[in-house]
Amino acid sequence: MSSHTEPFASLPVTPKPGLRRFHQARWDEEIVFELSRPGRRGVGVPAPGAPPVELPESIARRTPPALPELSQNQVVRHYLRLSQETLGADFNIDVGQGTCTMKYSPKVNDSFVRDPRIAALHPLQPESTVQGVLEIYWRLEQILKEISGMARVSLQPGAGSAAIYANIAMIRAYHASRGEGGQRDQVITTMFSHPSNAACAKVAGYEVITLMPDAEGNPDIEALRAAVGPRTAALMITNPEDTGIFNPRIQEFVDLVHRAGGLACYDQANANGILGITRARDAGFDLCHFNLHKTFSTPHACGGPAAGACGVSAALVPFLPGPVVDRVENAEGAQEVFTLTTPEHSVGKIRPFLGVTPNVVRAYAWVMALGAEGLREVAETAVLNNNYLLAKVARIPGASVPWADRRRVEQVRYSWEQLSEETGVHSEEIGIRAADFGVHYWTSHHPYVVPEPFTLEPTESYSREDLDEYAAILAHVADEARKDPEFVRNAPYRQTVHRIDPSSLDDPAQWSPSWRAYRRKHGGQPQA
Repeated sequence: MSSHTEPFASLPVTPKPGLRRFHQARWDEEIVFELSRPGRRGVGVPAPGAPPVELPESIARRTPPALPELSQNQVVRHYLRLSQETLGADFNIDVGQGTCTMKYSPKVNDSFVRDPRIAALHPLQPESTVQGVLEIYWRLEQILKEISGMARVSLQPGAGSAAIYANIAMIRAYHASRGEGGQRDQVITTMFSHPSNAACAKVAGYEVITLMPDAEGNPDIEALRAAVGPRTAALMITNPEDTGIFNPRIQEFVDLVHRAGGLACYDQANANGILGITRARDAGFDLCHFNLHKTFSTPHACGGPAAGACGVSAALVPFLPGPVVDRVENAEGAQEVFTLTTPEHSVGKIRPFLGVTPNVVRAYAWVMALGAEGLREVAETAVLNNNYLLAKVARIPGASVPWADRRRVEQVRYSWEQLSEETGVHSEEIGIRAADFGVHYWTSHHPYVVPEPFTLEPTESYSREDLDEYAAILAHVADEARKDPEFVRNAPYRQTVHRIDPSSLDDPAQWSPSWRAYRRKHGGQPQA
């Protein structure tokens, strides 16, 4: 050690605990409307270069909007306090939100979408004034076409589930165009595919047939043989499924459906471990979708705004939701011009306007920073991280891995069945206790086919030290459950809210989508 550092070597240092110390802030923060006082004002700074806007008299408001009135420091304090009460993706080792692919979203990409040239765009601007952003849409489509192998992609849907619904709408329109719309009234999906597939099909009026897993953890192909027929509209399948298992017979599934006259639709929300390795069209799929807010590192943003992307084969291009962006040459042929068009038999808009532009820009920036080789490295690192964590978790007493002999891709659905039988502590309770250590944890979709489930998905964003820490937290909580089950059941102890009463979640009469509805339903005040 050099002489100038020697004096510090003997200073007392508090030993770091085995697990990170954590305690969530609690402010009991009021709703912003409750903080409002008449006459309070802050200072608003317009965007640089933003021109003054004068509204025509015909659309100008007659009275000011009923917005909360606060000083600037109140606003800053309010939102900082709310952020401190939140366990977010940028705050913790967020590998516990399995199937949602919670990865790091580079902050430089946020600077792009905050630029007034993006943030101040209006969806009704003339095309000539938004050529740059239209080019980004077009270029991202070309990238997704290459990744999926599909003939055309629409970025119009506003989320993954919206993209699934768009695919269902296209499936319905395709069969109707062939005079088979009334006959083909069944959609086949699988138990470990995302529930949005079954939900969207049901909303669209289809009968849903769900394939259960076989002894190897794959969807039962014999059950598929029995299910397909002249009523089959489509197979909607996630692969790898939410167990992390990739179906090696996926093309056989597709071929069976095609022989029955149905379409095959690939839910690629779990694409993070197969980028640059497998492609939907190469397996024969007719449609697919990506979640830009998962695989392509745009923020989930508390369930929205997300962004979806639908890819289709050439036969389905006329049915794509629109508008889509086309590249044309101007009359002189001197430069490219990007224009909005609507496919001939489009199923229409899945959301207003073009798409979720901020997340499209973020996704494009993320892909361009990585390049083709970088995208494949993302997948390889995600698979490596997942299998490293799998080896750690499998050694925790009481934890098990269903279908343990099967290789996993980017996530695993584990089970605490043994621990629960020994201690009476359930998976949900382990997850609540894990929140006391500042990490997130999720069980699985219902119903619990895997008993006492928990689903982990590390992605490529997390280091070996992060994964070691997360596994150590789970091992610690499992040990607590053996020594003092009641202690774990009564958690959390270091969180903003102790327990949430879920009864109101199933009672629409109590729902309050706005402050005015809340006052009317729960505050005893008439609506303003």
